[in-house]
Amino acid sequence: MRLDTAAVEIGLNAAIVSVTNDEPVVFVVRDKPDKSGATEGLPFGPFSPLDHRTLEIGLRSWVSEQTGIDLGYVEQLYTFGDRGRHAQPGDLNPHIVSIGYLALTRAGDVADLRSGGWRSWYHFFPWEDWRKGRPEIIDRLIAPELGKWAASPHSRQSPARPFDCHQRATICFGLDGSTWDEEKVLERYELLYEAGLVTEARRDRPEATGANGSGAPPIGAPMRFDHRRILATAIGRVRGKIKYRPVIFELMAEEFTLFELQKHVEAILGPHLHKQNFRRLVEGAGLVEPTGEVKTRTGGRPAKLFRFRREVLMERPAPGVRIKLGRA
Repeated sequence: MRLDTAAVEIGLNAAIVSVTNDEPVVFVVRDKPDKSGATEGLPFGPFSPLDHRTLEIGLRSWVSEQTGIDLGYVEQLYTFGDRGRHAQPGDLNPHIVSIGYLALTRAGDVADLRSGGWRSWYHFFPWEDWRKGRPEIIDRLIAPELGKWAASPHSRQSPARPFDCHQRATICFGLDGSTWDEEKVLERYELLYEAGLVTEARRDRPEATGANGSGAPPIGAPMRFDHRRILATAIGRVRGKIKYRPVIFELMAEEFTLFELQKHVEAILGPHLHKQNFRRLVEGAGLVEPTGEVKTRTGGRPAKLFRFRREVLMERPAPGVRIKLGRA
């Protein structure tokens, strides 16, 4: 056992998610460019066991202090501690182990942002936005580049896995007629990272200028450190969660129309949903109840206002928006 172990610092990263103007957004803070040119990252703060009794208390405390956002729903995602996440060869600074959190809030409830701002998560993951159909970037750029990489000697250097690189690309990106799984956000990002097709891979591995040797342009906007990986984990988590827990209502106003609820669900999951099927599903599941009021500023006919029906939490164990997507 080595005794010259580097010091370890525990950090807390927050992927603070909201929906504004029918767009899924994440709160980002800006700093000087790192060596890849990335300037945006997730809010981050150290955990101080002397000041904070729990990790979540620490997270809520420094997020409120730094950004002015009082977090609502919070859940822990994952611990990110791979060697090389922050340190460079010869760097004697502490190795940072980050605990990632997903936090949901209503952007309209935040009156005074002290730093940073909201950014569409599709700015970082353009291949995840299916609201207007299959993103053209998949067939124009991603599929060809992953095909070249899978056929190259570089792909054979990957760790042993149940599926080869071509099969992983097919499964992750819904290629060759296979089904798109909207929850595999992290798997898709990690595959692009492994193939050298995102800026972060080229920052961490200078030889990865397109691991297939093509020198293809990196895909999606980069984030500082490994924050895009943490955000990918958060997106996949919330996409899965809204199907069996009513977390979508953490992002809604107290009163809303069913069309507004549908647009929020579409923003999170990606694809466009059938209006009447969505309404039947939501009302049939007992997730909402009418308030007795109507909204007149809809651009059309007045629309009934609804609110989340909290009694559903006591009636069954998994009340969520159970939508089966799956697209090729």
